Amino acid sequence: MAARTNEYQQPIGAALEGWTPRERPARVTLEGERCRIEPVDVERHAADLFEAYSAAPDGSDWTYLFTGPFTDFESFHAYLEKAAASEDPLHYAIIDRASGKAVGTFALMRIDPAHGAIEVGSVTFSPRLKRTALSTEAQYLLMRYAFDELGYRRYEWKCDSLNAPSRKTAQRLGFQFEGIFRQAVVYKGRSRDTAWYAIIDQDWPQVKRAFESWLAPANFDAQGNRRASLASLRDA
Repeated sequence: MAARTNEYQQPIGAALEGWTPRERPARVTLEGERCRIEPVDVERHAADLFEAYSAAPDGSDWTYLFTGPFTDFESFHAYLEKAAASEDPLHYAIIDRASGKAVGTFALMRIDPAHGAIEVGSVTFSPRLKRTALSTEAQYLLMRYAFDELGYRRYEWKCDSLNAPSRKTAQRLGFQFEGIFRQAVVYKGRSRDTAWYAIIDQDWPQVKRAFESWLAPANFDAQGNRRASLASLRDA
């Protein structure tokens, strides 16, 4: 496609005719086959989440998060009260439909309706959720909400550049690496270089098709093992 220029013969970006600011995400419930996403509610979710997080052998799941680990229910309850009241980040609980229990949380954050950019963050998955089909479906449901229902143009993932599992997950889910912001954050008394990833609306149709093919019953054998990877389905 030929580059656009203005009246001064300077290159300029693609036109966005009719663009209007997007709606802010709401405290909605999103239904999937394996999980349900709903706004964090302290009374409904605190006990289940604390139990699920306590199943971890140590506090290493909290190393790269801005808060935690929590060794007692009272401190966790206080944290969840603040999370539930927040508008940005807007926290959601992930409910395992099989058990009816909350097994993790994540949030939509750095919400920028004017430019159509939004981030998924504060991803706090318990051992009962990590590396399961349920966790993949949860990520898909929130992503679909941002792109298809709210009409955002850009969906971001950011993490500590040293957080190898988070960076691997971002790439698995279809986010593209955009670079390192050096000394971007101070947290827990230490410096953080932040790795940036994003999916944009042009990427979304291919990413969405891969998610839907991966989540389909035909992609799992009788033992529940997946047949094709997300990456292979995106390539296909």
